[in-house]
Amino acid sequence: MTFQAPTILVGFAAEAAIARRTGWPVVIGGGTEAGAARVARQAIAAGARGLVSFGLAGGLDPALPAGRLIVPEAVLAHGRRWPADPGLLRSLGGPSGPLLLGLDRIAASAKEKRRLWADTGASAVDMESGAVAEAAKEAGIPFAVLRAICDPADRDLPPAAAVALDAEGRIALGRLIGSLIAHPGQIPALIGLARDAALARKTLLAMATALAD
Repeated sequence: MTFQAPTILVGFAAEAAIARRTGWPVVIGGGTEAGAARVARQAIAAGARGLVSFGLAGGLDPALPAGRLIVPEAVLAHGRRWPADPGLLRSLGGPSGPLLLGLDRIAASAKEKRRLWADTGASAVDMESGAVAEAAKEAGIPFAVLRAICDPADRDLPPAAAVALDAEGRIALGRLIGSLIAHPGQIPALIGLARDAALARKTLLAMATALAD
């Protein structure tokens, strides 16, 4: 049977540029749960045969370093567990772990990540995969998740991480400068986060290139 490429849903333009290396259709949700839900349903209405949630994730499992690829067997969101499609999982190289957690907020502190890890057993967290999973299941089409760890479980995100990007994933310079003025001590943490994000994007790029072969 001929492989029918799924539609890839990403948060931001920078991730879209990587995802397009696959040659699969790509849509951008803006990095929020609500945006992902809206765009996922739009893609389904336009004829998407499957959905893949693609991009960065926060680590919950302390054993996962920055840059580690995450292909979970299921997504846990709002108290429901959504199993990923076995066929799509195989096309992404097979599952790397049992569970990813979908939240409607950023898990910003190492303390919160430890609590989420203890409460759910999920290895990673993001803000889009839950909405993608729910939309796909409602429509009766397959879904899967392909993410890379950007901020490991032991990392506290600096305040600027929550405000530095606009809806297209570009640096919002005014908000970034404002955050740095208010919290100048966060600069080393921002540098570390940028380094880890680069590792995660390198992993995603390698995977996208492999999927195009």
